[in-house]
Amino acid sequence: MPTMPMSFAELESRAAQAMPPTVLSYVAGGAGDEATQRANTDAFARWGLVPRMFVGATERDLSVELFGMRWPAPLFMAPVGVIGICEQGGHGDLATARASARTGVPMVASTLMADPLEEVAPELGDTPGLFQLYTPTDRDLAASLVGRAEAAGFAGIVVTLDTWLTGWRPRDLSTANFPQLRGLCLANYFSDPIFRSRLASSPEDDPQAAVSLWAQVFGNPLTWDDLPWLRSLTTLPLIVKGIQHPDDARRAIDGGVDGIYCSNHGGRQANGGLPALDCLADIVDAAGDTPVLFDSGVRSGAEVIKALALGAAAVGVGRPYAYGLALGGADGIVHVLRTILAEADLIMAVDGYPTRADLTRDTLREVR
Repeated sequence: MPTMPMSFAELESRAAQAMPPTVLSYVAGGAGDEATQRANTDAFARWGLVPRMFVGATERDLSVELFGMRWPAPLFMAPVGVIGICEQGGHGDLATARASARTGVPMVASTLMADPLEEVAPELGDTPGLFQLYTPTDRDLAASLVGRAEAAGFAGIVVTLDTWLTGWRPRDLSTANFPQLRGLCLANYFSDPIFRSRLASSPEDDPQAAVSLWAQVFGNPLTWDDLPWLRSLTTLPLIVKGIQHPDDARRAIDGGVDGIYCSNHGGRQANGGLPALDCLADIVDAAGDTPVLFDSGVRSGAEVIKALALGAAAVGVGRPYAYGLALGGADGIVHVLRTILAEADLIMAVDGYPTRADLTRDTLREVR
């Protein structure tokens, strides 16, 4: 008998009992009345995959070539800024990296880590990892974080565009809950030489001053004028996250980015918007040959398949692996990732789609 849940509903329910209320609030909550968060998940039900018979899909190949690397499956772990404290021992970033190494599913490591990025990167083993940047207002600090990620062995930089300030989150506001203001998940800042040079005392000696400085430099309201500077920070693949309009995708590609990441932050930042899935096809069309990553609302292998059919090059999961981590550490994440991959593989087998290339927009029909 399995010791871990086999459905997302049970996974979410059991994780809610295992996680401290403040951590659960931060992970599970969304913006406003969470209508956009719900819409993200509901959007997948509007599409159905058409089965094809006499295919004999006895072998399936979900592998994908991305940014000069071959991924065994088009699945990745989206950045979660409090993943470090989702693990019972407070080292969730390390546990996530270990799960990535065991499954071959890449991790997008958040700037907001409980352990410094230099300690997390080696745990990835041979699995490529990406580093997500919340661009600070201090350009020297931004360059330092990117340089450290590059030196540590991360294979790409993902710049989040929609979180230069925190959205309206009633769950967290009602409990005065913001982990970073309590000094949590700030290891990358507190260990950074540029950040430390801006302080009169070390973060260890005066943590409140360090938190105050972090609050001042955290979010940079980037404009198109900043894109050449971002591009100049690294020779690694540069991916921009939060793109939902085709014109933005085209302009970003013209500015030299290597990947587009279609996402509305899981409905955590702005309520009242479109489900991210509804934006995906237009973004893919605008991006042309540039790969498009996708997240927001993905809970199962079936949803991974649908996002791939709409044109995503790879699909990210967030809350599911956070819940797996809360229940079982690295083993819990491995379980969650394997269930998602198993369902995706079995759907391809049963419905007659042996390769990733067979999943096209023509394989979907709108459900009436």
